[in-house]
Amino acid sequence: MQKLKNSRALTLLVVCLIYVVAVAVGILTYVFICDNIEWWLSVMIADIAATMVVFIFSLIFKNASIYDPYWGVQPFVITVAYLLGAQSLTFYHVALAVAVLLWSVRFMANWSYTFTGFGYEDWRYVMLKEKAKKLYPIVCLLGIDLFPTIIVYFCIMPVALVLRMEAQMPPLSLVFVVTAILSVVLQGVADCQMHKYRKQRTTLFIRTGLWKYSRHPNYLGEILMWWSIALACVISTGMALLLNGAILNTIMFLVIRIPMADKRQSRKQGFDEYKKQTRALLPIKKKQH
Repeated sequence: MQKLKNSRALTLLVVCLIYVVAVAVGILTYVFICDNIEWWLSVMIADIAATMVVFIFSLIFKNASIYDPYWGVQPFVITVAYLLGAQSLTFYHVALAVAVLLWSVRFMANWSYTFTGFGYEDWRYVMLKEKAKKLYPIVCLLGIDLFPTIIVYFCIMPVALVLRMEAQMPPLSLVFVVTAILSVVLQGVADCQMHKYRKQRTTLFIRTGLWKYSRHPNYLGEILMWWSIALACVISTGMALLLNGAILNTIMFLVIRIPMADKRQSRKQGFDEYKKQTRALLPIKKKQH
């Protein structure tokens, strides 16, 4: 275990093997049950089965951050699976898939860059561990693993549905696919700017690049990404229920992720002034009276 904590390369290899097992369990689960129940329910059950594998390994290695790549792996696997299984590929199918795959690759690249080994664990998980104590395994399973799995499941389901259909792309859907790709670019730029800031740390708060206008431009990109995907799919299918994932994802960021991040930052001197000058998401200034 000590070798894993000290070796980033070895840690990443172990995490990759964990996800190979998790994906294999998810695929086998889907194949075993898909003939007997609806496809969307089969995907959900397989998704949960794969999540359970990751959860078990997070207990074994005592590190909940093993789950973090799941945010990017799950959309990648589901998109590729349905893309390969599509009866007839259209430009729309490929465009949607490219947007999602770009997002997944960016997410996993950012995670692998920041995850230095099993000696690292996301500060939110550490906080939950300290508060939950003996109940932490339950909190970890429900809050850290299954809750995000369900959120991302609903986000990716519109894409899975469209890939199963012979759907054509209305012009407005194309606009939203382009918006999704631009959202990935926004997140990528925000990631790079944050990495550069962390290497230098000349100020208490990052006030350069996109971060000059938004306290959470990475979260803004995340929200825009899944709203763009959802709207593209709703327009082409006419199914408003496909907005559920984008709605849940937005609520999660507005109610949980952003308040938690701001609360942690509020310990630093000058946060109140920084908060007044920099909006949480959209850089829209209040009107002066």
